[in-house]
Amino acid sequence: METTPSSPQSARAKAVYFIWSNMPRFMLLFMIVLIVYLFFAVQRKDESIAAGKAAAISQKKPPINTITLELAPNTISDRINLPGSIEAWTELQLLAKIIGSITEVVVQEGDRIKKGDVIAKIEEADYRIALDRARAAYNQAKADFERDQSIYTKGMIPTAEIETRKTNLQTAKADLAHAELQLSRCAITAPMDGVIKKLDAKVGLLLSIGDPIADILEIDRLKAVIGIPESDVNAVRQLKTIAMTIQALGNETIYGTTHFISPSPDSVARLYMMELEIDNRDGRILPGMFVRADIVKSRIENAITIPFYSVISRNDEQFVFIEHDGIVEKRNVRLGIMEKWMVQITDGLEFGDHLVVEGHRDVEDKQQVRVVKAAANLEELKL
Repeated sequence: METTPSSPQSARAKAVYFIWSNMPRFMLLFMIVLIVYLFFAVQRKDESIAAGKAAAISQKKPPINTITLELAPNTISDRINLPGSIEAWTELQLLAKIIGSITEVVVQEGDRIKKGDVIAKIEEADYRIALDRARAAYNQAKADFERDQSIYTKGMIPTAEIETRKTNLQTAKADLAHAELQLSRCAITAPMDGVIKKLDAKVGLLLSIGDPIADILEIDRLKAVIGIPESDVNAVRQLKTIAMTIQALGNETIYGTTHFISPSPDSVARLYMMELEIDNRDGRILPGMFVRADIVKSRIENAITIPFYSVISRNDEQFVFIEHDGIVEKRNVRLGIMEKWMVQITDGLEFGDHLVVEGHRDVEDKQQVRVVKAAANLEELKL
């Protein structure tokens, strides 16, 4: 027969039995704790070695020559520069209103004209004959009406007959007015001030109603048409005046007044077309010239601005170096808007800091440097 070993009875025996039976678990726990301890010990040792090496390297390296800039309040603008073109304020195609042959052309292409100036003349003979006929018919109708009206007052003719005479008189009067209008249209006049862009009228040309005579441009005022991206429409629509440069005039700066922004985008480029009114009474600007619109969406006063090239981007962070008592300090920064070669700093710097703008790519944090030039403002950096 097999016998089952009896459980220990004394407290000491029970403790020895518990330790002995759980010995594998204790050994595993001990190994885990030892591994964790060794991991952190090695990590601290590596950090200490790296810091020592960095300090040694820093001490061995000679001071780097640097140029610094003392940060002071500046103004920076959020602006966009967009292309556009100059167009005539009004472009009108003048069409014939009557039928007839052109007997005279008074103007030439490129001529400046005023409203009411004669552009061309149409043969008048047929329309004078029609006017004489209409005038004779009117005079006859007027005489008949006046004669019958005096008889009507004596009760000698019925009311219906006098009404007919009155209607005939009104019809004759309308025909006379129409004949006079048609004759006046034999002299084709300019409906507005402008410049003759294209002249279709030629002496001897037989015109029909609706045939083109001339294209007239109004250029005493012009419009610059600029395509605005959707993201900038809300900011741009608040502006009243916008500066532009025209390359054809030696990059001269002109100013346009906001006149119109299209309520829907262009179907192809998805741009909202903005029209700017331009005064051109001197006639120097011509339709078709290209412009660049410098649109300032907003302006920030008392901002911290630094040269963009002084910012270092590395490992998803952006930072600069600040010099103090010959030692540089790394500062992580947050960028704002940009204008030309300047960028706004929204976080990380303060007024009065000495920013390293030259030599900053050759230094490390806490490294000793030699300041060869300390600029007090941005203008000194341009010298």
